[in-house]
Amino acid sequence: MVTYEKLKQNEEIRTYIKRADESLNAQGYTEHSFAHVGRVASVAGSLLRTLGYPERMAELAEIAGYMHDIGNLVNRVDHSQSGALMAFRILERLGMEPEELASVVTAIGNHDEGTGVPVSPIAAALILADKSDVRRSRVRNQDVSTFDIHDRVNFSATNAELTVSDDKKTLLLSLEIDTRYSPVMEYFEIFLGRMVLCRKAAEALGLQFKLRINGQALL
Repeated sequence: MVTYEKLKQNEEIRTYIKRADESLNAQGYTEHSFAHVGRVASVAGSLLRTLGYPERMAELAEIAGYMHDIGNLVNRVDHSQSGALMAFRILERLGMEPEELASVVTAIGNHDEGTGVPVSPIAAALILADKSDVRRSRVRNQDVSTFDIHDRVNFSATNAELTVSDDKKTLLLSLEIDTRYSPVMEYFEIFLGRMVLCRKAAEALGLQFKLRINGQALL
C-alpha cells in the first residue's frame, strides 16, 4: 500500500515539489513548497476524518494534498492538469491500486479555481484545504513597499482557520486580517473565485460554507 508517510520521504516527489516552488519563486509567486503542501495535506485529511469518511479516503486526501502542486514544475498555467499526469505516472510506478490512483489524480486535476470541480469528497477536501491556506509566512518578499496585491493579502492574514460545526452542517473559514497592510476588499478582489469554489466544495460534502473576517460574517 502506498502510504502518505512513505510518500513524504520519497526523494523524487520532494525534488519535484522543491523545483516547482523554485519556478514559482522566480515568477514572484508566494510560497508553494513543503509548508504549503504539508498544511494542505493535513487540513484535507482532517476534514474528511471529522466528517466520518473512511480512514483510507482521508489518507488519499493527504496524498493528493502533498502532490497537488507538482505541476507548477511544468508551468503555472494548467498546473492542476499537468500535476495530475505527473502524479499518475509516479503513483502507478509505486504500485498504487487503480481505484485509489484514480481518486488522487481526479482530485489533483480539479483543485484549481480556473477549471476545478469538486467531483468527489477527496477533490472537495483538497479544494477547501488549498484555498484556505492564506498566511503571512507564504510571502517571500520582505520589502513591504514593493508588495503586489497577493503579497498584501497574504501578509495581512494573521490567522486562517477552517472548522466544521459540531452538528456537521456548516464549514466556517475564519480569517483575521491586519487592515494596515490590505483592506478586506482586496481579499475578495483576488479570492472571490476561490471562495465560490469553496462554497461548491463544501456543498459537495453536505456542508454550508460560511466566511468570517475579523469577526464579521460575510458569506
